[in-house]
Amino acid sequence: MDLYEYQGKQYFARFGIPVSPGGIADTVEQAVAEAEKAGYPVVVKAQVQVGGRGKAGGVKLATNEAEVREHAGNILGLDIKGHVVHRLWIEHASDIAKEYYASFTLDRGAKQYLGMVSAQGGVEIETVAEENPEALARIYIDPAIGFTEAQARQLVEDAGLDAEARDGAIGILLNLYRAYVEGDADLVEINPLILTPDGRVHALDAKVTLDDNASFRHPEWDDFRDIDEFDERERLARSKGLQYVGLDGYVGVIANGAGLAMSTCDVVNQVGGSPANFLDIGGGANAEVMANALEVITSDTNVRSILINIFGGITRGEEVANGIKAALGRIDISIPMVIRLDGTNAEEGREILATVTSDKVLSLPTMLDAARKAVELANAKN
Repeated sequence: MDLYEYQGKQYFARFGIPVSPGGIADTVEQAVAEAEKAGYPVVVKAQVQVGGRGKAGGVKLATNEAEVREHAGNILGLDIKGHVVHRLWIEHASDIAKEYYASFTLDRGAKQYLGMVSAQGGVEIETVAEENPEALARIYIDPAIGFTEAQARQLVEDAGLDAEARDGAIGILLNLYRAYVEGDADLVEINPLILTPDGRVHALDAKVTLDDNASFRHPEWDDFRDIDEFDERERLARSKGLQYVGLDGYVGVIANGAGLAMSTCDVVNQVGGSPANFLDIGGGANAEVMANALEVITSDTNVRSILINIFGGITRGEEVANGIKAALGRIDISIPMVIRLDGTNAEEGREILATVTSDKVLSLPTMLDAARKAVELANAKN
């Protein structure tokens, strides 16, 4: 789950990382009120999860109420790379002496945490890494040992941060690591991390990606979820606890497991079709889950056929088949459906599915054959 800048700053503040004072605004009047609270001059920032806000006119300095009204009015509703601005972050403008970069993430190849610091902040870190790699200091951290103050000091020294910024940067790095580990994040990034003329170091921006797999430990993350960013299908799926991503095709896809769901989408493309979605029901292919999945799939008016691809493992084939059968009894499906069931007790499952097969509900033994049939049926309805 990617956070907006204002959410990232709220998240950082929980771990003692200093950020600029400010507030969120959804209207021009709210922007004016937040500017009064923050104190002029302020920066009016578009809240979208895409880079290039400044170049697109989504970040503006305001020194008085009239300028806040002008900038807020212009930025709200602005389209930035396909993302329409519905919310603003209004923060007190900071004087900047120097800009740095700091982050923690996971290096999957090394199977260790990776900390990075650079004295060249405020630009894309990929550009720094490519054009001037020696300007990016790195350190690998054993998760079992953790990140020490000595390592933080070495990191800022290797990065060449100014002497007056080092103590403040060390403290922020230690808290940033805590935010990464204790906060169950995939990425925490500050760009820029600034040094002010009076010697203070704080986060001027915040980029945070949280690990959705850890959400059961963090009920407070519900406050971060922006349901307005999802289309109607995705909102319905989330309300039912389903892992769903809407696509632009016409073959509805249901599978158990993220890898199988992605493979199913690939096979649909391979045989000349176009998947309407990615939907992973995980290991719970019972009647309720299947009914919920079918309800979400059929809510998409572009769907002309449904492909259910299940590989029985811990959840056995006959349990899956009974779930599908019960779900079909709950929901009136007018769209043709093709089911591929394999794995543990698949034969028993196919025997159960045979009792519900018809010209609208077909069962085929292989993923490729099932995908071909689903595409054929979808094209026949076109």
